[in-house]
Amino acid sequence: MDLLTTVEAADYLRLGERKLYELVAKNRIPCSKVTGKWLFPRNELDRWVLSGLAHPDGMIPPEPPPIVGGSQDDLLEWSLRQAGSGLASLTEGTAGGVARLLRGEVAAAAIHFHNDAADPNVEAARAMPRLHDAVLIGFTRREQGLLLPPGNPRSLNSLADVLESGAKIAMRQVGAGAQMLLDVLVARAGANQRRLNRLEPPCLTGPDLAAAIRTGRADCGIATRAAARAAGLEFVSLAWENFDLLMRQRTYFQPSIQALIRLMAQDSFAQRAAELTGYDTGPAGQVRFFH
Repeated sequence: MDLLTTVEAADYLRLGERKLYELVAKNRIPCSKVTGKWLFPRNELDRWVLSGLAHPDGMIPPEPPPIVGGSQDDLLEWSLRQAGSGLASLTEGTAGGVARLLRGEVAAAAIHFHNDAADPNVEAARAMPRLHDAVLIGFTRREQGLLLPPGNPRSLNSLADVLESGAKIAMRQVGAGAQMLLDVLVARAGANQRRLNRLEPPCLTGPDLAAAIRTGRADCGIATRAAARAAGLEFVSLAWENFDLLMRQRTYFQPSIQALIRLMAQDSFAQRAAELTGYDTGPAGQVRFFH
């Protein structure tokens, strides 16, 4: 261990000795007293300086925390555990995950954009000026649709039925992929958002939305077939979507991400997807976009 004396530490930090002693007295700098002399580990001084480093807007930390943000997905959460990746999940919806990725607060974001683009996820990755080193990895294609109570008591078989009947629909938060899908479908139907009989407040995940329907607080809502099956609900298919992992190039090569990608190639991944239902694992592990 490289230990500096008071004089050496003051010179190393470009501080006066008096200021250094003030920091020591206030217990605000790493140091140790040995036989009456203050000693300062050089590596701890380096960490102390970096801990107070100010990051201007647009600058990201060198290594993001081992977290996958973005959309909630049962198969993804199982995969993070099964792969032994060491990655945690923080589910706030597609837009929330991307915002955290841009700030360097997550290693990757699970996304499923919906708009009129041919491939909304790829177009979103290409259009992010602050993500000049983007990599988009295919995870699965997922089936999204209407979740309904057992037996479908209101005979809701389409979004048009929901609009015409005034059925109470559970919503997702702004920026969630399922909410983007609902917005697109309402627009394509030539309807006004104000016609929707909304359940408030919005549900933050697909399982939350399923719980709202199961407990009778809502008549329907949009989520995945897997969420419907897990909650014992009826399901009417509306769309298949790309469900991808967006990250920076350097993150792609990290052992945690590589462990997850290796799992995607195993039979156990496809088997688990089949058990959960509503997944097509064909795109799993494919590099769908590389900036």
